[in-house]
Amino acid sequence: MRITDTGLCLLFLLLWMAADATARRPCIPKFVGPDAMVCVCNATYCDTLDPLVLPPKGSFLKYVSSKVGQRLERSEGKFWPNRRSSGLLYTYNPFVHYQQIKGFGGSHTDAAAMNIMQLSPAAQDQLLRAYFSEEGIEYNLLRWPIACSDFSTHPYTYDDDCLYDYQLKCFSLAQEDLKLRIPLLHRITALSKRPLSLIASPWTAPAWLRTNNDVIGKAKLKGEAGDRYHKTWALYFIRFLDEYARHNITFWAITAQNEPVFSVCISQENFPTTRFSPEEQRDFIIKDLGPALAASSHKNVRLITLDDLRINLPNWAKVVIGNSTAAQYVAGIGIHWYLDSVVPSGPTLEATHFLYPNFFIIYTESCNGFRSWEPKVDLGSWERGVRYSRNIVTNLNSYVTGWIDWNLALDMNGGPNWVENFVDSPIIVNPLKDEFYKQPMFYHLAHFSKFVPEGSIRVDLTCNSLLGQCQLSIVGFLRPDGVAVVVAHNEHSWDVPFSISDDQIGCIEAVARAESIQTFLWKRFCA
Repeated sequence: MRITDTGLCLLFLLLWMAADATARRPCIPKFVGPDAMVCVCNATYCDTLDPLVLPPKGSFLKYVSSKVGQRLERSEGKFWPNRRSSGLLYTYNPFVHYQQIKGFGGSHTDAAAMNIMQLSPAAQDQLLRAYFSEEGIEYNLLRWPIACSDFSTHPYTYDDDCLYDYQLKCFSLAQEDLKLRIPLLHRITALSKRPLSLIASPWTAPAWLRTNNDVIGKAKLKGEAGDRYHKTWALYFIRFLDEYARHNITFWAITAQNEPVFSVCISQENFPTTRFSPEEQRDFIIKDLGPALAASSHKNVRLITLDDLRINLPNWAKVVIGNSTAAQYVAGIGIHWYLDSVVPSGPTLEATHFLYPNFFIIYTESCNGFRSWEPKVDLGSWERGVRYSRNIVTNLNSYVTGWIDWNLALDMNGGPNWVENFVDSPIIVNPLKDEFYKQPMFYHLAHFSKFVPEGSIRVDLTCNSLLGQCQLSIVGFLRPDGVAVVVAHNEHSWDVPFSISDDQIGCIEAVARAESIQTFLWKRFCA
């Protein structure tokens, strides 16, 4: 007899009601295809996590998600004093340090805010808690478009009503900011135990600053660095930060421009973007944006260069950060994951890190469904979660300090998006049923965001295999509280037995089940 989705929901609700009200709530599964499953949330129910409590030293905690249906399932185990099996061995060494982790998160676009606000207030709270609260996956990074992005319902900037307003006397925030994004952010802040770091990025400038005299389209700023057009555009950043400060919102960082190169290649002619070459962005930073930030009350806001495809490295960094004057204003490099498969991480990230080790590298945008030939929303796709984990592990092992997903929530079509550049999201909202769906992408991200907080250090994790093949994607960390973390991802369709050795404590004997991801945590040092 096949149990229907409705029957499964009732069964899980009964099991939950029978349990302790403070206990973890399990996923209510909805099967949307032979190998596709989402977890359903609504105004009265959403799956949650228990507070993270580590077992005594000598034991470990494990969380598992898998294609067959596990979602952050928790279990405990004990270290063995000596290794009992042969084969795949990973040696955890907390004394070899690499980069410090900034964190993980998503993007608070107009589209995300609109979709969240279409739910009932109680369902909105469930969604926000899922991302930001201690019972959720505890995002600590939030990317923020400055005015419109393509994930808006229309193009706009904050100074569209006056021509040649070089003093920005007509500058004002939009209704999307005042009625949607800012109120939601205040609610998010109230839910978040971890401090939030916001990163702001511009897509387009007022029409009167652009060479095509339009907010839309693939244009450049008029003139050249150091002139009134570029100085006005730099002032626009400062005014944005000023206006948000009036709402008690401060930003950790800004980027000089979203996709100054790649968005020119997007097929939609009306896509909102402002083009820069690396030389043009360098000069804009030296003559305009850098000095404007330094002279403002926002001098502690970090400036991020590039904010575009990884394949632009290391050349972009050589042009911008390689200039000592520009480098004094820049704190880090933002990259996007599109076309990562074209060039491996070594020639891009590792080469850049070793050239400029004092500048952080952070992923500022990633999403599935962007390719023209694939579904925009592929509800319940495990493979799309796999792409996230594969990319995150690869890039963390190549000195990346953080990873930001694109839209926090989209509708069933992957929008709204006024240029019809629809994509997928870890959470899909169905306002007709007042429910939302947590996709496998959500849980893949959780294995990092929940357990690797800001301030964690990536440490050495060496693979030794008698067969000469290390079959898992794996990365290790030491948290600020002295807790060791290892995330192991098995993309294969077969189980992989393996061991994790910690010389101070012993050995974990484990099996990475087929098509699964698991996070191990254990106490190592006193905080």
